Amino acid sequence: MTVKSTAGTHDVAAAPRSHPGRWIAAAALVVLCVGWVVSLWSNQNIDHATIADFLFDGRILQGVLLTVGLTACSMLLATALAVALAVMRLSANPVLRVVSWGYTWFFRGTPLLVQIVFWGYLGLLYEKISLGIPFTSVHFFSANTNTIVTPFVAGLLALGMNEAAYASEIVRAGLLSVDHGQVEAAHSLGMSPAYTLRRIIVPQAMRVIIPPMGNETISMLKNTALLQLIAVPELYTRASWISAQNLSQVELLIVASAWYLVLTSVLSVPQYYLERRYGRGAGRSLPATPWQQARHTVTRIRTRVAQVAHTHPRNARTEADS
Repeated sequence: MTVKSTAGTHDVAAAPRSHPGRWIAAAALVVLCVGWVVSLWSNQNIDHATIADFLFDGRILQGVLLTVGLTACSMLLATALAVALAVMRLSANPVLRVVSWGYTWFFRGTPLLVQIVFWGYLGLLYEKISLGIPFTSVHFFSANTNTIVTPFVAGLLALGMNEAAYASEIVRAGLLSVDHGQVEAAHSLGMSPAYTLRRIIVPQAMRVIIPPMGNETISMLKNTALLQLIAVPELYTRASWISAQNLSQVELLIVASAWYLVLTSVLSVPQYYLERRYGRGAGRSLPATPWQQARHTVTRIRTRVAQVAHTHPRNARTEADS
């Protein structure tokens, strides 16, 4: 920006407009958050020693590992089913479309809590699980239902099959986001439908699929706490068992909450970088990573200090200190 005067032309640096209201609101939020944390930590009804004792207790750590394992296995099952259901929903075959729609309708229409209880008590409905030729007396394998469908397997099936109904709609939306002209171009080059799906459609659909699927993974991690109903010894169940013995319900809830916060924070990191990876070439600039933002801030401060030192040598030390 330049300003012309009788003495000549002078460069004038344009200063950004100040927004004091934003800083006041931010300060108020910081005060409220700090006040809440201080009041919680200084509460006399909370035994901090108990929290410290059980935060890394062996039983709690076993529950954490089982929670992570359940989340990973359930999401793998859900993702595999979701891709199959999404492809079936987009198929030209009406039977496949109806079956996919019926699956989604049923598992989204019934509460997850009910599904968990159903799978946990499957032995009351079917005493044995058999493998053989349908509608005949020929059986190749038969075993007690409770032997096969253990609490872990029941929880895995409940979480995975329920999540598949939601994830299938996410995958279907991602597949529909790819322009159909690219599919036609791939077919004109002699690519098979399966190859086109794997190499052309899915890589482009991932930038639409990754963000909501990351959120679903975090939700899955927290939904494992519902498996307490069928006595799966995950994190929340073990915390409840311990609190029933020492009557420290609040302290064990804080311990479980702290671990859930750590696990969800860890899951957010790969989601962030996966979004950046599949967001490349989407016609918009990618936001800087936290490391890049820190480097940019340091470079900007150094540049500013150098400019001040060049124009006002006496004020360089003051500007650097500020």
